[in-house]
Amino acid sequence: MDIFSFLTALGGIALFLYGMRVMGNGLEKLSGGKLEKFLERVTSSRILGVLLGALVTAVLQSSSATTVTVVGFVNAGIMKLAQAVSIIMGANVGTTVTGWILTLSDLPNGSIWGDIFRATTFTPVIAVIGILFLMLGKKDRHKAIGTIMLGFAVLMFAMHSISEAVSPLREDPVFTQAIGYFRNPILGIAAGTVVTAILQSSSASVGILQALSVTGSITYGTALPLIMGMNIGASVPALLSSVGAKVEARRTAFLYLYFNILGTVICLPLYYLVESILNNTAVGGIGDLTAGSVGIALANTVIKVVATLILLPFSDFLCKLTEITIRDKKKTSDGIALEERFLKTPGVAIEQSRRAAADMANKAREALFAALECVANFDRRKADRVEELENEVDLYEDKLGTYLVKLSSADLTLSAGNETVKLLHAIGDFERISDHACNLVDSAVEIDDKEIEFSEPAKADLRVITGALRHIVNMTFDAFEKDDARAAREVEPLEQVIDDLKEAIKLRHVERLVAGDCTIEMGFVFADLLTNIERISDHCSNIAVALLQMSDASFETHGSLNVIKKGGAEFLAAYEKYGSIYRLSDEVLPAKKTAETAN
Repeated sequence: MDIFSFLTALGGIALFLYGMRVMGNGLEKLSGGKLEKFLERVTSSRILGVLLGALVTAVLQSSSATTVTVVGFVNAGIMKLAQAVSIIMGANVGTTVTGWILTLSDLPNGSIWGDIFRATTFTPVIAVIGILFLMLGKKDRHKAIGTIMLGFAVLMFAMHSISEAVSPLREDPVFTQAIGYFRNPILGIAAGTVVTAILQSSSASVGILQALSVTGSITYGTALPLIMGMNIGASVPALLSSVGAKVEARRTAFLYLYFNILGTVICLPLYYLVESILNNTAVGGIGDLTAGSVGIALANTVIKVVATLILLPFSDFLCKLTEITIRDKKKTSDGIALEERFLKTPGVAIEQSRRAAADMANKAREALFAALECVANFDRRKADRVEELENEVDLYEDKLGTYLVKLSSADLTLSAGNETVKLLHAIGDFERISDHACNLVDSAVEIDDKEIEFSEPAKADLRVITGALRHIVNMTFDAFEKDDARAAREVEPLEQVIDDLKEAIKLRHVERLVAGDCTIEMGFVFADLLTNIERISDHCSNIAVALLQMSDASFETHGSLNVIKKGGAEFLAAYEKYGSIYRLSDEVLPAKKTAETAN
């Protein structure tokens, strides 16, 4: 093998790794994070977990990506360690699909399928189709398909280049002798581990081994220890991703490592046992047989399936082993499930951001309702709780806002980018609602300290408008959590009712003031309450508009509001419905005015 062949092989390896990355990125974009989100739905069923992990990994073409995602879910508290075990086992099986795809180039020449799937035949066709999708496609989905096809074309071309470059080694006794050293299980496992740790992908390591098989120097006795070592090396990305993570996440990474180590400990003796039995029969051993591309793919699959079948019943033991290794010395959490590692998987990052925003919204809602209770009947513990919740909401806004800004700088699809903008706007409104809750508590404190007593008509008016406020907040926050555009359309008519109520209540308050049923001091506190209530309903309107912008692909707030308000019969019907529900009573009038009417 001369220097030029060596450079060709080196370039082929570089293209191989690049092709895998490009294809993986395309698959990730095409899935939009949906595949990873399926992982969150895993139940206590271990078999379902294995199947789910295998499916996601087969599509994403990376067990490391699946495992790193699972580590993130565990770190965020979304998934338990016991659930992660089966997914990780399934990911190990799913990653073998790449090896089978690479065997396409190993089909025999002269056959129709061999001629069709020869790298020099179908790779250029796929590359041309892929570039057309990428350059001419207007939708993100089409561009993602083009990226996948280009990545696949590069992958197959690289495989062909490596095989062509190393083919002269079949006549090189030095290479044959060097490869023979890896029949030693310790050397083979160590070499496979180191190579995969460097390449950060067991699929890439196995693919390169398949390319080297054209030399005819790779036997099953050599390939099996190398493959087992490659499986162990695949744990490195998960271990690196767990650095600085919570205890459960580190345990998940070590669980992946232990599974691969125990799989090797089990499968290697099994192989030598089978080899020993076959050597004593007419069949003969398989250790000296040449392993081609298909043989290596088959061996990789068998090893991982056998390890999974044997270790799956012992999932609890694996969890215990990781708990012994990584002890939980201190449990600390701010409750905000946001993982930096998900920034590389925007679909999952957005889903986690949406969850965090929903938690933030619920805290803001709890703070507001507690504040309204304080206004009606002051309670110091509830007032302190409102302040505590407001601080938590502020923390959410800080962390979630920073996370979303980082996410917005990633390579996002149009829909993902729009969703990020929507969340950024929404968390600002949630934070302002919690601020207004604190303002309401300040008014409640003033009412309690100064022993202010509103008139019965004023109390009745407050009950009506606060009832409408609770309704609009529940409607808005539930619509946000469920991403329900239909419910969001109901918000603006109710917001208009609240605006009308505020104006009517202010006029009634002036009447009471003139009649002497209300003091100036009471009037200031009453006006503050009404202003905060109106502002909260305005923020609900903002959130609903943001939801409708997503639904209607519109991004002009005033334009969206105009469309909603000019919705004709739909808007008027909702407005009249809520107006009839939250109507001020004409029966309760100021005392002096009632007396004047009687005279």
